[in-house]
Amino acid sequence: MFYGGIDVAKHQHEVCILDHEGQAVLRLHVKNNQKGLEKLNKAMHTLDIKTDDICFCLEATGHYWLPLFSQLEQRGYQLHVINPIQSDALRNLYVRKTKTDTKDALLLADMMRLGYTKETKLATETTLRLQTLSRSRFVFVRQVSSLKNQVLCILDRIFPEYASCFSSVFIQTSKELLKRYSEPEELAEVDLSELSHFLSEHSRGRLGHERAEQIKALAKGTFGIRLAIDAFTLQLRLLVEQIEFIEDQIKIIEEAINQVMEELRTEDTEYRHVLETVPGIGSTLAAAIIGEIGDIQRFPNAKALVAYAGIDASVKASGQFEGTKNRMSKRGSPVLRHSLWLAAVSARRFNPELKEFYELKRSQGKHSNVATGAVARRLTHIIYSIWKSDRPFKPDYQWTPQGND
Repeated sequence: MFYGGIDVAKHQHEVCILDHEGQAVLRLHVKNNQKGLEKLNKAMHTLDIKTDDICFCLEATGHYWLPLFSQLEQRGYQLHVINPIQSDALRNLYVRKTKTDTKDALLLADMMRLGYTKETKLATETTLRLQTLSRSRFVFVRQVSSLKNQVLCILDRIFPEYASCFSSVFIQTSKELLKRYSEPEELAEVDLSELSHFLSEHSRGRLGHERAEQIKALAKGTFGIRLAIDAFTLQLRLLVEQIEFIEDQIKIIEEAINQVMEELRTEDTEYRHVLETVPGIGSTLAAAIIGEIGDIQRFPNAKALVAYAGIDASVKASGQFEGTKNRMSKRGSPVLRHSLWLAAVSARRFNPELKEFYELKRSQGKHSNVATGAVARRLTHIIYSIWKSDRPFKPDYQWTPQGND
């Protein structure tokens, strides 16, 4: 039996193949394309190594490993993918602490030979689609949040009173007003009837003359600066337009997510996935959780899933010392962690059992974020249980998380 280690990089991979005794029989670099893969195949053919005679190990380095993994899997090779954290830990066992691409490939092959890796399967197409769409939505939502903060910063400088005019600066009526009348002086001088009509039109009759008077009065007496006002108002208008553009793209992504989720629906159920039966988890959050977890069967227990999401507590202890202020480890998928956090925030309001649990933690003096983290961990136990057994959530079921919250 032969064992191959591949150090993955963007343009070129380093390959090392060991025999069962740990002796290197092949070292070479291959480009990250079809020619490079053919070079590897020819080298193994020369050594008379067949697909059934070798196992490959590679790190999940960014996104660069995925095409190589897919190509090798299609050719029938047995593959193992490990987290770089795992290989870093084993690298420290070597007396001479060196890190080169060649030595990394050797280390990965040796890990395979010694049985330190597990076989990895490529995610299903549905899971990969949900993961891709959910991660795109995650990025776009963060971009919108950043753009909104920039808008608020500009308004704080040129028209600090504006935020009091609406329940939110970013409701549709407010955004239309900022695009049309970006400068406070324009709002101060615009005809009252014209402004009233504008507000009524864009708010569908909910706002009118009274709100127009308020806005004009605040604009006339604003404490905002007048320096470089043309530059600020131009930036303000462009930022609002960019927010609307990205929000439209988010809607398109959410429609695509719903289409994929619809494919999970079976004829004998009302829900598309058991996760959607949990209060606080809607279609969008369910899609993100499914996309990041993939196959729930690969987790031996709920604690492993909690650790994978990075919502477990990091423990600091040395000798007789044991830390009392442990923070969330935040290792693993940020999209999964963020989704579970949002689900916990919703669940602490709408799920009676988790609401009671949250209030218990708060009564014990826990900060709101700490209590929400505990809810997220308990919610993850529930997710694991119903998904593993493929049964819908039942409010009256006595959930018993493993370990302490």
